[in-house]
Amino acid sequence: MKKLEVMLNGNLEKLAKEMNLFTFLLSKGLNLDTIIVEYQGNIVKKEEWAMITLQDKDCLEVLNFVGGG
Repeated sequence: MKKLEVMLNGNLEKLAKEMNLFTFLLSKGLNLDTIIVEYQGNIVKKEEWAMITLQDKDCLEVLNFVGGG
């Protein structure tokens, strides 16, 4: 099986196996309560993360919420 490659915030990430977006984000150690995810140019709702299976050459942008006042 060919390893998958995705772009995450402009950096190439190699995946050892097929996985969904939710699993990928967990594997990166991200705080899932404080991020917004853009997948292929579109903002994706948190409820949809588990339904998206990452494909070779997919493009992701992950942004963190920053609190302040």
